[in-house]
Amino acid sequence: MFELIQAGGWLMVPIIGSSILALAIITERFITLRYSRVVPRGLLAQVWELVRSGEMTPERMRIIKQESPLGLIVVAGLNSSSHGREVMKESIQEAATVVVHELERFLNSLGTIAAITPLLGLLGTVIGMIKVFTEIMIQGTGNANVLAGGISEALITTAAGLSVAIPTLVLHRYFQRKVDTLVLTMEQESIKLVEIVHGERDVDFR
Repeated sequence: MFELIQAGGWLMVPIIGSSILALAIITERFITLRYSRVVPRGLLAQVWELVRSGEMTPERMRIIKQESPLGLIVVAGLNSSSHGREVMKESIQEAATVVVHELERFLNSLGTIAAITPLLGLLGTVIGMIKVFTEIMIQGTGNANVLAGGISEALITTAAGLSVAIPTLVLHRYFQRKVDTLVLTMEQESIKLVEIVHGERDVDFR
């Protein structure tokens, strides 16, 4: 493996670095964007039961806020519920903006890695071919080993760049779609909370 990396030339260093960074981001996002962590099942029912029974203390609200992104949005809405429906909705939207920003954290970096690694591979291809033609100009076509070395460097960097870019691009799209789904779910839960608090719908958490 080391010989293969060495044969690819110095451009293998940023390609490998990009793959390590991509793997770290992917692992972190898989952990962070778990559905159970972002939108805990039964949270809205639990919160409403505490509100209805008068047991919703500032300490409980602080805990709910810290436990999940949906909890942060719900608490923001409850804190302003006494000021009317529109103010409550605005508070929820402001909290949701912060939550969405956190959910999309590192996704731009992942997209950038998916975009630049094939270009690094292409640059390696160009450099390798330049070496090949330079050697042809100097030595002619008689030295097959030198020509093979330049072509090998070109192909290795291209393959390495694509090997990093393809799975990174697929997972970048996957995480974007997952964030969209989570945001939609939180939006539906928030609307439900607003309508229940202001008596615009029956209590139904199914």
